Amino acid sequence: MTSKITYTGELRTICEHISSGDTFITDAPLDNNGLGQAFSPTDTIATGLASCMLTMMGIKARDLNGDLINATAEVTKYMATGPRRISKIEVILSLPSSISEKNRKILVNTANTCPVLYSLHPDIEKIISFNWEL
Repeated sequence: MTSKITYTGELRTICEHISSGDTFITDAPLDNNGLGQAFSPTDTIATGLASCMLTMMGIKARDLNGDLINATAEVTKYMATGPRRISKIEVILSLPSSISEKNRKILVNTANTCPVLYSLHPDIEKIISFNWEL
């Protein structure tokens, strides 16, 4: 088992990672009858995309004797109706400018082949930007 999710009422869940015991809360968003006081379930999907990209790039950067410490990702998720779903995810990655051009291409390819990106429905528009500015 990977995780256990408990519904606590008022459109809130507590999500527990079994092997570490770490937890986080989700709330339904304000625009869907919720309190909006925590990540919504769809927020976790969009955030998971950026987290996966940075993680995979971090692995590859380490293999290339590089480092992505302090790299960041800004995520914006857009919702559609009929049915309610994620329609678009924008990710802006800010990465170290010290990475060589050759390694930048390798890292971009790595990010664009992360498992979460491959797992998202093809109808979800994905806009990914790589800014080498840190």
